[in-house]
Amino acid sequence: MRRIATITVAALVGIGLAGCGSDDSGSGTGGGAASSTAASPSISGDITVLAAASLTESFTTLGRQFEAAHPGVRVTFGFAGSSALATQITSGAPADVFASASTKNMDTVVAAGAAADPTVFAENIMEIAVPPSNPGKVTGVDSLASSAVKTALCQPQVPCGAAAEKVLTNAQVTVKPVTLEPDVKSVLSKVQLGEVDAGVVYVTDVQAAGDKVVGVEIPADVNASTSYPIAALTKSANAATAAAFVDYVLSPAGATVLTSAGFQQP
Repeated sequence: MRRIATITVAALVGIGLAGCGSDDSGSGTGGGAASSTAASPSISGDITVLAAASLTESFTTLGRQFEAAHPGVRVTFGFAGSSALATQITSGAPADVFASASTKNMDTVVAAGAAADPTVFAENIMEIAVPPSNPGKVTGVDSLASSAVKTALCQPQVPCGAAAEKVLTNAQVTVKPVTLEPDVKSVLSKVQLGEVDAGVVYVTDVQAAGDKVVGVEIPADVNASTSYPIAALTKSANAATAAAFVDYVLSPAGATVLTSAGFQQP
């Protein structure tokens, strides 16, 4: 099986990624099994998918399955904060699909004419991640108000930062973070490395980290959620394959992968 390629967001501006376009599009069925569209000559070539950092594990799996269902296709991913990705897209970075962790960032791309007709494919909620030893003795959102607890948050313009701010507002808790990170994986890394006592991340990130962190649940009455829309980009050099990948994410096979990763269905 081919390894799914990943690229940094900054590298996208200077790389012209060409693809093979055509008139038809289709979707796979998942699990690496070929579908009726797998044999279609229109689904071929390379595509670049820009996706929210919180989608790293699930989209990497979906990319492998999509490639298996469409031999000859290569999917390259760029994972980062949705706000940064939206800026790259509207600045002309070459890409074929955008999957955002918020409708706000997708709306920015649509308003710029870089995408159309996005569809929400998943939802996510917040959770507190702490090191396995829980050195800050964090038991809930209230614990984050203590000056003795070093807390990491996403930057406010990033979806995970906006959602964390909603949680703190709902809980009427004031937190002075020791660091504001560009995306949720960076917050999670600070927790895993023991550089902070807690980080407000997504439930899916806590699940993906396994035993490297411990999750502290946020009560439903103060928690916040975010929606994930996806769309093919209007300047895609491989429109048929881009549309097919979007269809695959929206398919039952895509829903299975996302649900297993901890995402909720819209």
